[in-house]
Amino acid sequence: MKRKEGAGTQPVSFDPDEASIQSLEALDLGMLRRRWRSVIGRAAPPHLPRSFLIRVIVYRQQLRIVGDFDRATLKALMAATETEAAATTGTGISDGTGLRPGTLLIREHGGIMHRVNVQPSGFEWNGQTYDSLSKVAFAITGTRWNGPRFFGLRIKKGTGQRRSESRSAKGRPAFQPAKARGA
Repeated sequence: MKRKEGAGTQPVSFDPDEASIQSLEALDLGMLRRRWRSVIGRAAPPHLPRSFLIRVIVYRQQLRIVGDFDRATLKALMAATETEAAATTGTGISDGTGLRPGTLLIREHGGIMHRVNVQPSGFEWNGQTYDSLSKVAFAITGTRWNGPRFFGLRIKKGTGQRRSESRSAKGRPAFQPAKARGA
């Protein structure tokens, strides 16, 4: 696989030194999101864990120094992906996620990174295959979860109200301070 190189330049190796990675790890989440915005050019998705934010920032910095794949390599990768997708239609996974075999789902929970591989026969996690993402989420957390939501594939639809602005069944605010009640 070839990387793009400038005209007449020698290949550049990228070795992210420990100091630069440690400086990213030392940032709080707000500063890390600001660094993401400066490197990527848009806001970081809110569901991404710190470790993933750091990895993407380092990868993008590497791309700036070394460059991306050349056109021929990108074309070959796209062709291979399309061939694999055509060969694996009708996977037998009926959970409605639309995920293709080979997809890797990553979720941090309890300070541990969990990796789930989508297989033609189900979802593989820790050497065991499950027939739904909800069962994987249950195995990880010990509580019932909507599997696609747990792995960030679905976003909970908001009501447009903040939790403190929730209303009771009769349409009144659920909580009123003592002054507002006329006390």
